[in-house]
Amino acid sequence: MESKVVYFESIKTDNTEAVFDLVKERMNNLAVKKLVLASTTGATARKAMDFFKDSGVQLIVVPHQFDFIRKENPFPRELVETLRDAGHAVHFGTMLFHTDNMYGSNTASVMANLLRCFSQGVKVCFEIVLMATDAGYLKSGEKIIAVAGTGRGSDTALVMQAASSQNIKKLRVNEIICKPLNPWNIDELRDKMDLRKGDTPSL
Repeated sequence: MESKVVYFESIKTDNTEAVFDLVKERMNNLAVKKLVLASTTGATARKAMDFFKDSGVQLIVVPHQFDFIRKENPFPRELVETLRDAGHAVHFGTMLFHTDNMYGSNTASVMANLLRCFSQGVKVCFEIVLMATDAGYLKSGEKIIAVAGTGRGSDTALVMQAASSQNIKKLRVNEIICKPLNPWNIDELRDKMDLRKGDTPSL
């Protein structure tokens, strides 16, 4: 079979709408109706809620866990209620690739950095699908689309089969819909986000 993959030549928030267009097209072809979405400040979640309105798509939004970088979680509490009232889900769970300090092992960071070789968004897609399945929003083996990005906005979308962190070997990437052509590594991401005052990177 043949399938189109889109590569973004530059990493910028303007890629978000293009990602949503590609995702909507693929969802229609696959009859997939669940979209797992990373959103740190809520801006991407708002865009997704508006973009997929009346399409039958359920968003499962995964922000940063509480007490991750800042004392106050940057995801607005009122947006949580708005999303849930609209039939979507919001999950604040333990970010599985940031557990080195908890368990005294660097395995999580090694996994995260390997996935960042594809893109920061690929790493986050793996993480949020595992988190959403752990929380019961997805069933193991369920086909979904996961969307994430680099710092702000979205630039990566994958068709995946869900699995929990207890059964990580069952997690599958069926298709790459889009990703950055030249992804940033973690040091580049931190350096570039430091230049943008007020940004909270999706690490």
